[in-house]
This record gives sequence, C-alpha cells and structure tokens, in this order.
Amino acid sequence: MAEPVKSSRRYDSPRRREQAAATRRDILTAAQPLFERDGYAATTMAAIAAAAGVATKTVYVAYESKSGLLQALWNMLLRGDEDDAPVARREWYRAVLDEPDPVRKLQFNARNARTVKERAGALMAVIRSAAPTEPDIDALWERIQTDFHDNQRAIVERLHDAEALCPELDVARAADILWTLNHPDVWHLLVGRRGWSPAQWEAWFAATSCAQLLRSPLPVDGSG
Repeated sequence: MAEPVKSSRRYDSPRRREQAAATRRDILTAAQPLFERDGYAATTMAAIAAAAGVATKTVYVAYESKSGLLQALWNMLLRGDEDDAPVARREWYRAVLDEPDPVRKLQFNARNARTVKERAGALMAVIRSAAPTEPDIDALWERIQTDFHDNQRAIVERLHDAEALCPELDVARAADILWTLNHPDVWHLLVGRRGWSPAQWEAWFAATSCAQLLRSPLPVDGSG
C-alpha cells in the first residue's frame, strides 16, 4: 500500500500572517532610531534584531538584507503605512492634484511635504550619506529623486492645464523649481541647520511656490 503523499504547502492562517506583519513592523520601528543615530554602515542587522527583541535570522527572513530593510523603512515612512500603494495613488496626494484652486493646491502640497519630511527627513539624510559607497542605497536615492520630481511635475501639469502657471514658465522649468523648493536638502538646511520650525518651512514653501509659479502669486512670508 502506497504511503500517503505529504503536502509541502506550509500551514498558513490569518493569525500567522498578522503575527508576521507585527514582527516586520517591530523590526522597522526598532531600525529607524538606530539608522538615524548611528548611520547606515554602523547599524548592524544583529543590533536591529536585539532592539526588536527577535533573532537575527528573523530579520534576514523578513527583509533579506540591510539595504532591503532600509528600503522597506523608507517606503513605510514616505507613504505613512505599509500598504504597497505608491504615493501617486494615495488619497493625500490625489487631493493635491484634484484641488481646483491653484493657491490651495500648492498649500496642500506644502502641507504634505512637511508631513513626509517630519516622518522621514532624518532617514533621507541617512540614505543620502550612504549612497556614495553603497550601490543598492545609491539606486534607492536616485529613485527617490526621480519619484519626487515626477510627483511635483504632475502637480505642475495640473497648474498648466488650468492656465495658472506664470506665462514665462513651461512645465519642465516649473517642475524643476517646485522640486528644488521641496528638496530634502532645503529642508535640512532651513530646519536642520538654521533652526526653522516645520511650520515656518511649510509657510515659506507654500508662499514661495505660489510666488515662483503662479500668475497671481501670494507674497512670500516665511514667518508661519
């Protein structure tokens, strides 16, 4: 009589998936302050595991590599959760695109930019610092730059379609201006180095965006 064939399929359940997701969140939560305090190179997977209260092997099973873990952490901080939906499909970004008033559109963009930078600004500095010596992180940094530019260009295209752009600007030049104003380097200079509050940066970014891009600009006021 033949032996019954044993299934190679691993047992799965909603509870097990929830536990795995919770472990992944614990790992990301533990990794963030270590990366931000010690930098990418000095932060080890073993240190992250210890901070998360799990075995080092568990960290590798969850993220495969330190660069993979950093990318997962960046995605979570950028988007605000662990959902795979990109920024372009997020409700908070779509609200900017769909806002018909040009001034409010740029004000909403500044609000979102502040929120993201408060969540992820310190990690962006870690990524940029590691990029020159880590090919995987360099690729991540380049993708961040490209995605940021694409998202800002989409906003500019809506302004162009509404005939709200300053007549001296085409879409390409206006997108470059908005991307530069919104760049994390500017945030780090003004908030990190010069001590501006996030609210002051948001007010300055909104007002300067309007002054630079719109036919009927707001006066620049960075005192918010």
